[in-house]
Amino acid sequence: MHNVDIDLVEMSLDVIKFAIGRISDTDPQLGFPKTAAELKSLVGETITPAGIGGEKAFELFREVLIKASIPIDHPRHLAFVPASPTRSAVLFDLVTSAASVHGAFWLEGAGCIFAENQAMEWLVSLTGMPPPAFGVFTSGGTEANLSAMVAAREYWRSVDPAKANSRGIVITSNGAHSSIKAMAKVIDADVLMIETDDRLDGELLDAAIGKMSPADRGRIFAVIATAGTTNSGIIDDLQGIAEVCSKHKLWFHVDAAYGGAAMAVRSVRPLFNGIERADSVTIDPHKWLFSPYDCGAVLYRDPALAKSAHSQEGSYLDIFSDEGYQGFNPSDYQIQLTRRVRGLPLWFSLAMHGTDRYEKAISRGIELAQIAGRMIEETEHTELVREPNLSCVLYRRKGWSPEDYRDWTFRNHKAGFALVAPTKWRNPKGVETVSRFCFINPDTTEQDIADILESMK
Repeated sequence: MHNVDIDLVEMSLDVIKFAIGRISDTDPQLGFPKTAAELKSLVGETITPAGIGGEKAFELFREVLIKASIPIDHPRHLAFVPASPTRSAVLFDLVTSAASVHGAFWLEGAGCIFAENQAMEWLVSLTGMPPPAFGVFTSGGTEANLSAMVAAREYWRSVDPAKANSRGIVITSNGAHSSIKAMAKVIDADVLMIETDDRLDGELLDAAIGKMSPADRGRIFAVIATAGTTNSGIIDDLQGIAEVCSKHKLWFHVDAAYGGAAMAVRSVRPLFNGIERADSVTIDPHKWLFSPYDCGAVLYRDPALAKSAHSQEGSYLDIFSDEGYQGFNPSDYQIQLTRRVRGLPLWFSLAMHGTDRYEKAISRGIELAQIAGRMIEETEHTELVREPNLSCVLYRRKGWSPEDYRDWTFRNHKAGFALVAPTKWRNPKGVETVSRFCFINPDTTEQDIADILESMK
């Protein structure tokens, strides 16, 4: 093993050089995937009895593997919900891994968890949820939504023990993230999706509940609103939905995984009014809060309810509850036990740059969406599908078929120029294929937008 350590020391400069070069590159290569067979022919067998050596393994990574992967922070990666971690967050992610801290219990990670919690306090302050509201960092929005819904269901069952074995119902809209259906499968719940072409509002929700049978109404344990739909950036009527949830005594969850970061922009914060009434909220720092993957967060209005649902017991875990080790245990508030202190890169970036710079960077994404909307309307061959919401822009290339969008996406991506993917949008005539921008990276320029629109000619 000593030889391996020497090898690592010898190649450390190459690794550091690569890392620094990568995070300082404002126009990285836009990788393109290869098939597994192609990669096997280029890389060969890397896991062998004797090992291939660190220098060779790193060379294969640098020359083959990374080039067959897509950097999420490329300034012309505008598909899906990209990301743009700050250089400071990426560097501190290296520190977080090197620190080798187990972040599940205060006993093992007190200092690091304390730092995470300072970042969490800021997230909670954005929502306006009153004390004792607090949360925990998760692997992403899917785990955060799942943790929140487990807490919601267990609370629902605790209020009426007769429902201990009942299969519950979650209500949301057809604009909800795909993880909602996946989450419901895991917890064996049904999902009622309310169809709407725009935001889900309180009136529509109340009407849907009113149409349900008394038996089904008794099975509802949560309503999930979306604060920034992934497809188009729509924010549901949070205030109206909160009123309906209060009326029917239902757990009110807000999935703000993508859009929640915009609450840091003071001029935009009123769009989220009502979120302070939520019982739980999901926000993904690895999306629009410039953290590396994987970093989500779930916030609870009453953390004690989450702890009741998630805390684990075991003889070897008893010591973590001992008076001598009392403190905040993140494992008590979400489904994961073993966890890295994934909130540390966000904490370091916030501490280094300050929240004012975060507000400015998030504002730039919203500004780019408005600029793109104007450019699309001014371009002869394109038109807006709807007005931009947050940092999402839906637009169409006049006269194009779904195949045209697909071929254009593939052509631009393979050329290393841009990744802008098509999506679906329902209009009065049916479902159509359109194109979509999602602006996260402040380094994206107006010229990037103009060049992408020009490529659609």
